[in-house]
Amino acid sequence: MSNADRNPIPVKRDKPLAALTPRKPRIALVLGGGGLKGFAHIGVLRALAERGVEPAVFAGTSIGALIAAAHVAGVEIPEMEERARALRRRDLFRLNRLGMLLERTHAPSIYHDEPLRQVCAASVPDKRFDELDKTLLVNTVDLQRGSPVVWGLPGLRDVSVLDAVYASCALPGFYPPGDVGGRSCVDGGVVDNLPVSVASQGMDAVIAVDTGSSSIVTQRDIARHGFSAIYMRAATTMMHALQLGPLERWVGPPMILIRPNVAHIGWFSFTQTDELIEAGYRAGIDALEHMESCLSGEGGVFPRRQMRVSVDREKCIGCTLCVALAPQLMAMDESGKAVTRIPVVEWSPADGDFVHHCPTYAILAEPVEAAEGENQPEAMDVTSAEEGAERLKTG
Repeated sequence: MSNADRNPIPVKRDKPLAALTPRKPRIALVLGGGGLKGFAHIGVLRALAERGVEPAVFAGTSIGALIAAAHVAGVEIPEMEERARALRRRDLFRLNRLGMLLERTHAPSIYHDEPLRQVCAASVPDKRFDELDKTLLVNTVDLQRGSPVVWGLPGLRDVSVLDAVYASCALPGFYPPGDVGGRSCVDGGVVDNLPVSVASQGMDAVIAVDTGSSSIVTQRDIARHGFSAIYMRAATTMMHALQLGPLERWVGPPMILIRPNVAHIGWFSFTQTDELIEAGYRAGIDALEHMESCLSGEGGVFPRRQMRVSVDREKCIGCTLCVALAPQLMAMDESGKAVTRIPVVEWSPADGDFVHHCPTYAILAEPVEAAEGENQPEAMDVTSAEEGAERLKTG
């Protein structure tokens, strides 16, 4: 053996071997609640599979928890679609007539728990969280403590996945609370319908799918539609308001926020399953086009679009609500009418909620590309809301 064989010349490398191979990004997929609107999650899962996106963590609330658990258990997407199409009202709702008759206001719910438990058991593994091959987080609320409990986190893994998923789906008043590890738990949407903060820990990016609280569309004569419709309208409004803060002030890893167009569909519509799945698929495909820019960013919510904000002066009544909600973008002129400080802004799906709150629908926000060809003011500025706010502070 030659000296060269005994003492090979070392190869100089600028980086260790591990750094030469790019690390696969760790992505958390968070599926929100929303009743049967959550069937849109199935379409999003199909879009992720086609794009080869494999999340490291799956998290969910209510139906989002059910679909996430089914996916982790290995239920194939076509089978999920078939089960969703086959679901009927009688499979979920059976009135607790005897309980309401005998216990009246002391009855825990208006529906029995058995049908919902059977739906969960058909897709959810009969295992503990620490027996799963993938990380699953199920969001619930501990009724006694009045605080969220996310099963699957460290120290909260030695409980039944099925029990946790049922509890996460147990909408208060509709179904009895579920017992999970000795805790009386209900639907996690009571506090956080889209648990992105918990799921994002240690992740490089988050994909969040919001189906239940994404937007509030006008519903006329809601008071005439009975207890269920009024309750769900109030619940949707509450969830929407609770969700705004965490998303508008997001400081975690980059987030892709997917909001399928399902606001016009009822929480418990059994006749629009295919439309829901397709809406989720289309929204997923569109949002994933921005995956590269999301992963290369340092933070924020994606996708981002340039939006033109304007005010219809004839409709504006000068109530100042828009200024109170969005002082960095809106102001009042000398005549007491609302005006935009920054006509064109860059918004994510989490921005611009104040537009909806105008009592006379006087504020209009539309994508800039939708108005191509129009004459634009020479001084019009294109900037982000954050940059605009900073500019206003500095004059």
